This record gives sequence, C-alpha cells and structure tokens, in this order.
Amino acid sequence: MTALLTQFVNSLGALLLILAFAMIAQRRIRSLVNLYTLQGATLVLATVVVGIVTNQPHLYLSAAITFVLKVLLIPWLLHRVIVKLDIRWELESLINIPTTMLIGILVVIFAFNLALPISRLSNSLASGTLGIALACVLLSFLMMITRAKAVSQVIGFLSMENGLFFAATSATYGMPMVVELGIALDVLIGVLILGVFMFQIREQFDSLDIRHLEKLKED
Repeated sequence: MTALLTQFVNSLGALLLILAFAMIAQRRIRSLVNLYTLQGATLVLATVVVGIVTNQPHLYLSAAITFVLKVLLIPWLLHRVIVKLDIRWELESLINIPTTMLIGILVVIFAFNLALPISRLSNSLASGTLGIALACVLLSFLMMITRAKAVSQVIGFLSMENGLFFAATSATYGMPMVVELGIALDVLIGVLILGVFMFQIREQFDSLDIRHLEKLKED
C-alpha cells in the first residue's frame, strides 16, 4: 500500500511538471490562472497522500490551508484583477514559445541532474520528487523572465512557491506549522500588493507591459 501511494505522489509530481510546462506555453491569461488553480489542487492531493502514509496530522491542516489559499482565494483574486483590467491575451513575449519550451527542457534536465545526488541521500517517502520540485521552480522563474505582462509574472512567482511547497511536503514531510502559516500570509499579502501594483501600472501607462517602467528610469 505504501509503495502504491509513493508511486501516486510521484505521479502527482509529474502532473505538476506537466502543468508548469503548460504554463510557460500558455498565452491566454485566464487559462494561465486555471492552470495555477490545477497546480494548487494537485498540491492539496499530494499533501493529503503524504499525510496518510506518514501519519502526520499537521499535513492535513497544511492541505486545508493550501486549498483555501491556492485553489479558492488567490485564483478568485486573480480572476477579479483580470476582469477589472479587461485582460484576455498576452500578445507579447520576450522569447517566442518554441524557444521557451526548448529552454524549459534544458532547465528540467539541469534540475534533475542537480537534485540527483541529494535524492540518493534522502530516505523520505518520495525523494525522487525533489528533482521535479526544483524543475517546477526553475520553469516558473523562466516564465517570469520571459513574459512582458505583470499578471503573468505574478502567476510565475506564485507557481514558484508551489514548487517549493511540493519539495517541502514530499522530501521533508512539511515545514513547522508556524512557518507554513507565515508563508501563507506572506503570499497572500504579496498578491494583494502586486494587485495594487498592476492597477498603478495600468493607470499610469494604459498597459501592463512592464517594459514601460523603463521610462521611469529615463526620467
């Protein structure tokens, strides 16, 4: 039974990686938010499974917090921002999608090779997921640096935190509850601040293209 659940956690990790690839290839903002929501739901399921196998009740609370924050609250806030700003498509990208996907494949190979020595030393339930988590973090970072719109960069930042959370859950069976609550609060506050930031960019430049901020340096 434990081996079956371990394989299930690995499968959920693979799903997270697929969703991360889908996010860097996605051009529609609403679909990007939906993919982030699916990432959150996958994290919730993975946390519950790890909690069942390891018999650690605090992981159930972590899963509940993750569900409320990453599946309900943050996607709802992002959808409201999208409606308020009337955003549908991100037409511009600093690097075209095929090139970004190719870079993403190289990033995944690098992440797995980097995590391999650590995974061999780990005795955790699903130590092989460390490479997946690192790849998700790096792919999210890649999305942040290749997108021109502020909304996409915010989602990339949130997806990066998802990768870190998955690593903490699968490799170390979660962080202390005080730390998790603090991180959850920080992420929520960060989303609210970034939302205000996006409204200010739109008001000043009538666009969410962050390259307009270069004008501030020139002035």
